[in-house]
Amino acid sequence: MTEQHLVAVIALDGVVSFDLGTPTQIFGTARDETGHRKYQIAVCSPGGLPVETSAGYKVVPEHGLEILERAETVVVAGIHRGDPVERGTLDPTVARALRSAHEAGKRVMSICTGAFVLAAAGLLDERPATTHWWWAERFREFFPQVKLDADVLFVDDGDVLTSAGVGAGIDLCLHVVRTDFGSEVANRAARRSVVPPWRDGGQAQYIERPLSRPADATLAATRSWAAERLDAPLSLQDLAAHANMSVRTFTRRFREETGVSPARWLLQRRVDHARALLESTNLPVEVVARRSGLGTAAGLRQHLQNTIGVAPSAYRRTFRVVPEGVGG
Repeated sequence: MTEQHLVAVIALDGVVSFDLGTPTQIFGTARDETGHRKYQIAVCSPGGLPVETSAGYKVVPEHGLEILERAETVVVAGIHRGDPVERGTLDPTVARALRSAHEAGKRVMSICTGAFVLAAAGLLDERPATTHWWWAERFREFFPQVKLDADVLFVDDGDVLTSAGVGAGIDLCLHVVRTDFGSEVANRAARRSVVPPWRDGGQAQYIERPLSRPADATLAATRSWAAERLDAPLSLQDLAAHANMSVRTFTRRFREETGVSPARWLLQRRVDHARALLESTNLPVEVVARRSGLGTAAGLRQHLQNTIGVAPSAYRRTFRVVPEGVGG
């Protein structure tokens, strides 16, 4: 990876303004502790021509699709009209540019309905992907060969990544920053953008269906209480007791609010805490495991391997930030 990673953001006619702004905002605010920008962003369109947005105004990109040849990451912003979402087809010029970028080893991403563009280009065939839940039925009709999961915020399938609707593009971009440069840089970008570094659950939380009333969403205090005690043995009964609920009621309401079970949520928080400790401290693996509530070093290794596919030592080597002049 070069010192400043080039991200090319493709804008097509009907582009969603929010989706277009998301990668420029998140990647543009990703900086190290010295303020050095980690990414360079280039917005492009076919022929570098002006593009009509879904909001009724035009944007004038500075680049044509040839910028994809230099980019390391290519992001397709969502669209609200046009052939990909209306017919499942794509301008051959755009399709060739995307396929060439992918074949050249570029990382390719989509935000929201940008997944229609990637699918129409053939980049999602037989691969897992997601898109906005509102468009899921049409996506499945157009692209039955894609393994669509409309219940998640984003899908990372290695060299091809997709996000759910609108705000989920933020989650995906922060995930990419975290993958590229570690949690400290991603958290810094999140703070600059005044958004959470991660969100619990998936987009199933936002699908229109009968849900508990806002007044019933009462478990935030219990989640905060648990997050401050990750090193303690917390049972489902402990959590329910703190919320002053029966286990059955607590479990149901917890899933309604977060989209996941209490056990899964707690495990993810512990793994996240372990990752932060591995990145920001020199604590032995055994101590990291104990402080994050994962028990032993073997337990930490197992959970980290299951979650992100690497061992603690390899993760620390990749993401540990060591100041210049300090041995490590």
